[in-house]
Amino acid sequence: MVLSWLESLVLLGILSWFIYSTWNAIYRRRNLPPGPTPLPIFGNVLHIRRGEIVKSLMEFNKKYGSVYTVYFGHYPVVVLCGYDTVKEALLDRAEEFGGRGRIPTFDDFFKGYGEAFSNGERWRDLHRFTLTILRNFGMGKKTIEERIQEETQFLIEEIRSHKEQFFDPTKFLVQGVANIICIITFGNRFEYSNDSFQKLLKMFNSVFVDISGAWGQMKDMLPSVMHYVPGPHQRINKNLRKLTDFIETRIKMNEESFDPNSPRDVIDSFLIKQQQEQDNTNFNKRNMILTILNLFFAGTETVSSTLSHGFMLLMKYPNIQAKVHEEIDRVIGDGRIPNIEDRSQMPYTDAVIHEIQRFVDLLPMNLPRATTRDVHFKGYTIPKGTDIYPLLCTVHQDPTKVSRPDKFDPNNFLDNKGCFKKNESYMPFSAGKRVCIGEGLAKMELFLFLTTILQRFRLRPEREFTDNDIKPFMTGFANVPKFYRMSFIPRM
Repeated sequence: MVLSWLESLVLLGILSWFIYSTWNAIYRRRNLPPGPTPLPIFGNVLHIRRGEIVKSLMEFNKKYGSVYTVYFGHYPVVVLCGYDTVKEALLDRAEEFGGRGRIPTFDDFFKGYGEAFSNGERWRDLHRFTLTILRNFGMGKKTIEERIQEETQFLIEEIRSHKEQFFDPTKFLVQGVANIICIITFGNRFEYSNDSFQKLLKMFNSVFVDISGAWGQMKDMLPSVMHYVPGPHQRINKNLRKLTDFIETRIKMNEESFDPNSPRDVIDSFLIKQQQEQDNTNFNKRNMILTILNLFFAGTETVSSTLSHGFMLLMKYPNIQAKVHEEIDRVIGDGRIPNIEDRSQMPYTDAVIHEIQRFVDLLPMNLPRATTRDVHFKGYTIPKGTDIYPLLCTVHQDPTKVSRPDKFDPNNFLDNKGCFKKNESYMPFSAGKRVCIGEGLAKMELFLFLTTILQRFRLRPEREFTDNDIKPFMTGFANVPKFYRMSFIPRM
């Protein structure tokens, strides 16, 4: 029997009403924090403006408070806002909020492997081991400091080659910072003109941009639907596969000349660990490759993007740039290159770097966490395995911790005597059990790269920047720097 169009319409209406009623009943029974009412299948996707997930989540904060729930499809996501709430979860109750949440733009490829995206015993083994080998190869030690200093000199020569012409600084900043990770991981740096190196960095940047764009956001919110939809998000896995192919080639090169008594880099250290613990599958080849890939993401685009944002801010505020120049001249002079010990004698420069990180909010949503057990939090019940979004941007902009949070002001990290002071709301590397494993290395790089460049050059913009120019995009996963051109004027 063929139904008429009217009968079909009525049947569809009844079916839709039944699905919505059932969904609404299930949704209402949960003792999760409040939030916008989700729809079946789509959840709250229609409540989030396309390409502006961070701004939408910040608006929900004003309406529903410091803890609320949104649905990405049928998955609930509990969002945490403000310093006090995020601190309570990530620091005071670190174990309960210590899991890694779902990130579909990465999960399709990583599938729970690698240090950054694993959980449970696998994460504990990889985390401890990766932290150990990073320390062994100089994180926070003189050896890696000397390598960074050496790389800054290559960077200075690259800048000089442009002879005060205006150009986009992003490319050479990425090259310089990436070489530090290459030294630790592969045992050598690359010439900036090396074709393989250029292709490698281009793929990293492409992934970083794609996961931060509107299509990447849609994939994170509706992965089962977006898997079949054509768009830029479809090339994320292709580029990740090319990156792992490059890493696998480097592993084979190491294996051919491997000496367990003389480890040269991170790869050799993994090979030694595999020999020592052959029964531990957590140290298999896939975890090796993807942990190395994690290190590149954590230590390349993040630091270079922070420096790129920082240059723009220093050009927007020439009085701040002049104060940094004065402190560099007074403490370091022009007879030697900066070293990490100088930082304790340069409170203003240290405050500027911290304020750059606070203001630009490079990863405004943090990497998502997950509850490791059923959690009672702020009067609500959050089931084990629920995704948690600690909005770091709301921590960095918390008016109870920062005066004029929407303004760039190094005084947020200075006391009334001009000495550096810590600010509790400073969390650019996250906090708790999942704090960024390369935090110490990143801080060293930011100080040495910035002070060495400013020791030699004055930064000049091609055009005058507006307040809107310097504002972070606040669109998605990462605040990718806006395009601009500048020149470097020699100071000596």
